[in-house]
Amino acid sequence: MESVYKIYCASYEHALLLVESYRKDPRLQEEILETLNATVPHTGASDLSFFLVMPVQRVTKYPLLLGKILENTPPSASAYPALQAAVRAMAQVNANINEYKRRREVATKYNKAEHLTLRDRLARLNTHSIAKKTTRLSRLFMHEAGIVAKTEDREYDDLEEKFQCVVSSVTVLKDNVASYLGHLEAFLLSAPHKRDLQMDEGPAQQYRCFAEHLHCTVFPEFKRRLDRLVCQPLCSLSDMLVGPQQLVKKRLDKLLDYEEIQERKSETGSVTYDEEAAMNTYLAINALLVAELPRFNQVAVQLLGQILCSLSALQRDLAAQVLHRAEKELEQLPHGRVPLPGFWKMVEDTLQQSGTQLRAFCQTFETVTPSPVTQPLNPAEERKVLSLVSKHGPDKLYQVTSNISGSKDLDLTLQRGQIVALLQSVDTKGNTSRWLVDAGGPRGFVPAGKLQPYCPVQSQQPGMQMPASDSSTERRRHSYALPEAPRPQVATFSPAFQVVAGFSFAARSPREVSLQAGQPVVVLEPHDKKGSKEWSLVEVNGQRGYVPSSYLVTVPVQEPVGWSLPV
Repeated sequence: MESVYKIYCASYEHALLLVESYRKDPRLQEEILETLNATVPHTGASDLSFFLVMPVQRVTKYPLLLGKILENTPPSASAYPALQAAVRAMAQVNANINEYKRRREVATKYNKAEHLTLRDRLARLNTHSIAKKTTRLSRLFMHEAGIVAKTEDREYDDLEEKFQCVVSSVTVLKDNVASYLGHLEAFLLSAPHKRDLQMDEGPAQQYRCFAEHLHCTVFPEFKRRLDRLVCQPLCSLSDMLVGPQQLVKKRLDKLLDYEEIQERKSETGSVTYDEEAAMNTYLAINALLVAELPRFNQVAVQLLGQILCSLSALQRDLAAQVLHRAEKELEQLPHGRVPLPGFWKMVEDTLQQSGTQLRAFCQTFETVTPSPVTQPLNPAEERKVLSLVSKHGPDKLYQVTSNISGSKDLDLTLQRGQIVALLQSVDTKGNTSRWLVDAGGPRGFVPAGKLQPYCPVQSQQPGMQMPASDSSTERRRHSYALPEAPRPQVATFSPAFQVVAGFSFAARSPREVSLQAGQPVVVLEPHDKKGSKEWSLVEVNGQRGYVPSSYLVTVPVQEPVGWSLPV
């Protein structure tokens, strides 16, 4: 009787909340009233709470009724000792029920998973909470360092170890099931039945039908059963573990407080009311865990075993269905009963035949890359290119790949093959598809997609003839094409530069050297001995010394070269 009343009285408040939720549904409340009037009309009850409170009131009346009977029973009566024992027993039952209810209330307070934001957590911080957490942390460090002895409870430690093992098993199993489903879905991504194989019969068509059966029938049913028999129970079990995990964590915090208070009590001989309440909280949580964890661990292990059995049965059924279907399809294939050596010989022959067909198929798509045709630049174009190189450098040169017609303000109109210098790779609005360029005079914007880096080449020497194109020497795009015949090397042109004095400079110390404007110099080090780039070490007419770096300029060497321009 005591065990039944414990659970009932501890759950009474929750039952009242449930009844209160029923009152919010008029249809449900009407059905409850009709049922009460039809079954117990003599009670005149208008709600379920009338019946829910009766067991709670009755168990508390038993000690009073027995005590009243004991008062009216003479001590000499034979039933007097039995009545005394009954009064003591019922008083103890009520005390045990109250203690169990108090423990459950403490557990309900701490076993809820709190989902607090950072702002909520910061709002909870105060001087008292910081001091309490600091005391707990220092106590925990002293436990780990062996400075103070840790309170040992072998019974609880064994229960917690088994509980943590259950938690770890559930977590690992959830991860494994999720990984298993991921691999299964990855295996199904190919979906050959959705591809048009252009084969109406034969082994390929049979495999297509087999894959369609697996995708549309076997695997969807397996996934549905796996979710119902494994995933959902596993998630429910994982949710059930959250409350006990919070309670185990809170017990450790309260244990640290309990040890600190016990140590202070041994020194002072007394504790405050709050400290007494903290000690009682630890004792209540510890007693509840010791009483409830054995049954919880047992139920969790049983449920975990059932989930594993369901998973094994599902995998066995899946393998049986796939194998049965595969055997049926295999019987219809021409090589279904071929011995193993003959089967592998057939596979090798098929692969060789497929390779030959693939090579023949690729050869039908061979293309020939035309040789580039170049034309020399005229003298005016050469001078413009040299001017752009001297102003902006060779790495800024670009060539127009197709005719450009300016349609907006500040746009340039250019012809295919013109050389320009890049000034800015973005327009005034931040658009990177329009570049600002220098066309050797006018400046403006052009589409970036119609420019390519300019790589000048020297024109062919007179009398040098390109070999005639032959089908056996054409350069092909595929890696299996025959090697092409050697061609004459085309020399690339890199503009030459030299350093000259941009201004005259008179040496002021033996470490410096004098310069004349336009005089060529050789830069030995672009900095002084301290690493400053304001001075450069140069050699002029066999003399070495330092000159200001700002007095030196780099100019292209004016040499006649044969520039060429792709047509």
